[in-house]
Amino acid sequence: MASKRKPDQTESEFGAKKPTKKSFSVGPRNLPKGIHRQKVQKIKHDLIRKAKIKKSYNKLKEREQAERPPILPSAYNFEENQAASLELHPDRQAMLDKPEPTVRDRPETMKVDRPRRQRDQRRKKAPLEKEMRLAQQDKERAEARRQEIEKSNLQRQKRLEENERFRRELAKARGGGRSGQRKLGRESKVLLERVKRSLIE
Repeated sequence: MASKRKPDQTESEFGAKKPTKKSFSVGPRNLPKGIHRQKVQKIKHDLIRKAKIKKSYNKLKEREQAERPPILPSAYNFEENQAASLELHPDRQAMLDKPEPTVRDRPETMKVDRPRRQRDQRRKKAPLEKEMRLAQQDKERAEARRQEIEKSNLQRQKRLEENERFRRELAKARGGGRSGQRKLGRESKVLLERVKRSLIE
């Protein structure tokens, strides 16, 4: 049976129940005993410890603020110094009031024209300059190799033609004349040229 309202209680006091304070939970409730549950409990205890430390720190801070004398207004407060910020320093004001010297009024030292400092006129680095330089070097090496191969091919071709010519001349010299004898004059010239060429190489 519900309790009756006492005459001195208002409706809001009668209907309002005190909320029950229950502990907070971390992780699921139905964890098996073991490592997982221990981890969850460790996290919960850490949170509780940190909350207690924070609470005690706040209490200490409030106590210190109560003991400390009130803070004086700052000298850098904008509202207070607004009028002062608009006034110029007397030296600065005097400098601004002084008329600017014209070219005629300037001392001789100021008349000397100083050469304008020109910007560095070094050429701008092109993007990928290093790669371009390396590619150019590779091209030059390839060209040198190509020329070397061409030169060796020409020499080989020349040797082959000379060998062919010597072979034909030797064949003519060894071939018999009218009476079937070898032509020693012709053969000696060909052999002499072959010896000279082998000595040169």
